[in-house]
Amino acid sequence: MAKGDPKKPKGKMSAYAFFVQTCREEHKKKDPEVSVNFAEFSKKCSERWKTMSGKEKSKFDEMAKADKVRYDREMKDYGPAKRGKKRDPNIKSTNPGISIGDVAKKLDEMWNNLNDSEKQPYITKAAKLKEKYEKDVADCKSKGKCDGAKGPAKVARKKVEEEDEEDEEEEEDE
Repeated sequence: MAKGDPKKPKGKMSAYAFFVQTCREEHKKKDPEVSVNFAEFSKKCSERWKTMSGKEKSKFDEMAKADKVRYDREMKDYGPAKRGKKRDPNIKSTNPGISIGDVAKKLDEMWNNLNDSEKQPYITKAAKLKEKYEKDVADCKSKGKCDGAKGPAKVARKKVEEEDEEDEEEEEDE
């Protein structure tokens, strides 16, 4: 499975990488049926590279320079999707440019300034999540297998979020 942005330009290749690629192509032409032992092939390429003269390597250096120009040009046009940290929009709007650490401090301060009745919905939600998590962990252990991708915490959080959405819809209907 590929990682990252599929639109991101292919990385630039070094002179040695071009050399190895050429060696691989030569090998395929000679023996297309024979599979390559990667460790042996790499070792032979490395030894051959070390014994090459600067003049022989210059061809591959030129290829690497041309590829660097291509890469730099493509990267200049490439604008990756930016994934920023989520911050409280209210804090961000009243304090533009605030750091993540300062957001955490501000949220802590805001939490401490809430009275018990204002904190209660969050405490209840946290208790529901914890209870669901502990139940899911117990179920998981009793079955002897847990799916890491959809572990108990994610399943519990999703369930509570769905319940919260239902509660909000009911409140709006009233």
